[in-house]
Amino acid sequence: MNGSPLLLFLPGIDGVGVGLIRHHERLGKIFDIWCLHIPVMDRTPFEDLIEYVERTVKSEKLKSPEKPIYLVGESIGACLALAVAARNPEIDLILILANPATSFPNSQLQSLSAFLDAVPEPLHVTIPYFFSLLGGNSMRMTSSYVGGDLSLEEAIRTFSESLNDALPFLSFLVEVLPKESLLWKLRMLRLASSFVNSRLHAVKAETLILASGRDELLPSREEAERLSGTLPNCRIRHFKDNGHTIFLEGGIDLVTIIKGAGYYRRSRQINYVSDYLLPTPNELQKVIEEYRLINFASSPVMLSTLEDGKIVKGLEGIPNKGPTILVGYHMLLGLELGPLATTFLNERGILLRGIAHPFMFNRTSEKLMPDSASFDRYRIMGAVPVSATNLYRLLSQKCFVLLYPGGAREALHRKGEQYKLFWPKQSEFVRMASSFGATIIPFGVIGEDDICELLLDYDDLVKVPFYDILDKRINEAAVRVRADFNGEVGNQDLYAPGLLPKIPGRFYFLFGKPIETRGRKQELRDKAKAQELYMDVKCEVERCLAYLQEKREKDPYRNIFPRTLFQLINGFNVEVPTFDL
Repeated sequence: MNGSPLLLFLPGIDGVGVGLIRHHERLGKIFDIWCLHIPVMDRTPFEDLIEYVERTVKSEKLKSPEKPIYLVGESIGACLALAVAARNPEIDLILILANPATSFPNSQLQSLSAFLDAVPEPLHVTIPYFFSLLGGNSMRMTSSYVGGDLSLEEAIRTFSESLNDALPFLSFLVEVLPKESLLWKLRMLRLASSFVNSRLHAVKAETLILASGRDELLPSREEAERLSGTLPNCRIRHFKDNGHTIFLEGGIDLVTIIKGAGYYRRSRQINYVSDYLLPTPNELQKVIEEYRLINFASSPVMLSTLEDGKIVKGLEGIPNKGPTILVGYHMLLGLELGPLATTFLNERGILLRGIAHPFMFNRTSEKLMPDSASFDRYRIMGAVPVSATNLYRLLSQKCFVLLYPGGAREALHRKGEQYKLFWPKQSEFVRMASSFGATIIPFGVIGEDDICELLLDYDDLVKVPFYDILDKRINEAAVRVRADFNGEVGNQDLYAPGLLPKIPGRFYFLFGKPIETRGRKQELRDKAKAQELYMDVKCEVERCLAYLQEKREKDPYRNIFPRTLFQLINGFNVEVPTFDL
């Protein structure tokens, strides 16, 4: 790809970069990839390796000063990346670190080092056991193997009994790392860990840590949390079911991880439009799978409006080409987003680029979520932080843009406020839409009240003892989108509502008559004209909401039980009917 940034892969203890095997093809489409190769019998000290990588980084930075340089390191390679970053805080580096060996002092590897020192050749038993740990063997090495009650012969016998799960590449690693090389690597791990831990305060680079939950060699999960608390620009992605050699394990796609975390850029600042990489079929399928349950539970009904005003089933009334802005009502917690995005993809092949709250892109916000990757799917699907600049860029690329003027205030409304719009008084998008001749499609969606009941809203939660502590953490981390607005639109406190699930009803979408702005640029420069069109859009959204609330009362399949019975009789691929239009 033209303008691709450089990616330097810094291998783990194998030294040859086997971790790239499963990823180099996809990485090569978006990066210029180089891999550090450390020969098996090489005895270059850790500090000399730092200088070697450092010279490469500086040389390439001179050639492309505006591009970031990615350092992807696993285990000891992660230490190497951190060391280079610590010594070069002025260089724009992005670090992707898999199970960093900075935790060596707290790992089982120190015991292994002592054991190998004591065991003579041949090492056909002990070395395979060590590498079976690399592969995720469930057996753990404990200090009792060395210096405990077991004799050396008993320890070797115990090791040999736990080799059943050795990986296919085990024999290769045994061959390329004889005892002397392995001992050298372990000593270098100890030195590397000590070197880097004393310099973490100097690391300013963007850092993404990939932490395995079943790392048999290093306490990677705990180490990721420690590093996140130390490094000022660090995020974590946890992989609870993976072992130490995460890059070699199935289900791990490094490109998808980088994209989801929002770490791909080609210049000094990320451009959420030009740096965006379209989702692959596998990524799309995974997103569709994630929303399969809510799609089944809500069985969304999609209605659209033709140019003559006729309402039809399906998305026939949606234009074939952008730029198009879908402007609508934001249900509680954005429950409509999954069914909306997946239906547009499945039925029309249209990718909706959502204008999203900056909270979803904030490092501090991630720490408040149960899973730090909670928002990754939205980034993969093309969400961008709300701003006039991002809207401008999306329209210039003729995208289909999903816009909610009510924002967080609408998606986190209070009791009794469902289907009420909280839009600013003044137009925020009409004149920009007319600049690009974009089509505006107002839409309404209902059904949240058939899915769940709002038990605790923000007004309830602030009365709960000590909630103010959590409230402060959440809203200090949140960027105020409309901080200069007065009234409710400007008062968008974020909170996690208390919900009571219901026997699922159904979601209903109605896309109103498309409003063309093509050829109206001069007319809509007039603030009064733009405001008039803005109010027309708002009224159309309210009309869609009222129409759906009335018509759903006549839907015999509004409840999940008759829908499920219909599908059992007719097949789950048959569309469930709804009310007559």
